[in-house]
Amino acid sequence: MSEFQLNAVPVLSRSTLHRAEHLRADEQALKEGWAQAKLLRMNKRGQVRVDGNTVVLEEAISLASERAAEAVFLGVDGDTHLWAVRDNDIEGNLADLRAFGTTLELDDFGTGVLSTAIALLNWHDKAHFSSGDGTPTVATNGGWSRTSEAGHEEFPRIDPAIICLVHDGGDRVLLARQHTWPKGLFSLLAGFVEAGESLERCVERELKEEVGLDVTDIRYLGSQPWPFPRSLMLGFSAVADPERTVTFHDGEIAEAYWFTRAEVRAALAAGSWGSDPDARLLLPGSISIARTIVESWAAEG
Repeated sequence: MSEFQLNAVPVLSRSTLHRAEHLRADEQALKEGWAQAKLLRMNKRGQVRVDGNTVVLEEAISLASERAAEAVFLGVDGDTHLWAVRDNDIEGNLADLRAFGTTLELDDFGTGVLSTAIALLNWHDKAHFSSGDGTPTVATNGGWSRTSEAGHEEFPRIDPAIICLVHDGGDRVLLARQHTWPKGLFSLLAGFVEAGESLERCVERELKEEVGLDVTDIRYLGSQPWPFPRSLMLGFSAVADPERTVTFHDGEIAEAYWFTRAEVRAALAAGSWGSDPDARLLLPGSISIARTIVESWAAEG
């Protein structure tokens, strides 16, 4: 039972958004498309206006009569251009992407729009000066790059991180809780890939640092964008000896335990992590690749 595969595509990897890369550098096309374009307004908390389970896209000309320099091009919906802009003054019924993993549902198109907008706008918030020459930058290519006064072009930064389900090769899985998480909420172990490090070595290092375990049989499962703020989660599984003592070396993990497949299945059946705050085992919401990995492992056997 040491091998298993994802039995579904992770939620945030199902995007049906047409990114229309060919339009990003076409200034004339972007200008002409603005009049009929749709606009997503998002505040710094990642919240957008929603109508039920639908993300509200308004007319782009409500922001400006001509293409706004601060807006970023997300792609197209048919012939309609889609843009996003940071707006901290939006009001009404607001929700963020995490809410759609617990209490709300979102279709694959809306998921793609939201996750792309969050990651892109988060990058722009921190990229006003060039890392190459230190001079101010302006958005170019529809917001998919920034160019400095000296002509240095930079592109959206993505931070790769591994997330790993550790199991015993049988019917037990190791789940952990960080200090800041709600009581009873457990998930997989994860960490950022360091410079000069392969994904597999990152899995080994992170698991040793976080729970003190050596792992074998490292296997890649799948990936998912995680725009909090702009990460790419790379899912793995690995095998460890449950008889080894779990130790917390880097201070990130508050507690970690081995759970049986039956316990995990019961927790999955109970719903999302917010459904029963008094449960012994709560699992991540549906938008996390951690949920897909756990569900896939639990379905085995």
